[in-house]
Amino acid sequence: MQRTLPAGLFGAFVALAGLSHQRLEGLPVMVEKAKADNSGTAPRAPSMPMARDPAAAVAEEYKAARRKGTRQALELFIARHGNDPLAEQARAKLKRLPG
Repeated sequence: MQRTLPAGLFGAFVALAGLSHQRLEGLPVMVEKAKADNSGTAPRAPSMPMARDPAAAVAEEYKAARRKGTRQALELFIARHGNDPLAEQARAKLKRLPG
């Protein structure tokens, strides 16, 4: 006796079978493997830029806030970096700004 699968269940199986060959970006994994096989080498992982020094990034942000010279810019810096030593300088500058 031959049984048939309902169309919806068959479609689900087809979709699930296809997921193992798809990456999130939409390029089939098999294409990437074929490219690697054709070139003779495996694809290289994308290189990541070096991480910035967090202290340098905070110092740059402080300089930008000072250049802007507004209450809003200094308050934003303090809100983002309240524990940084430069926040004390920002607080002092904020106190010197007119009302």
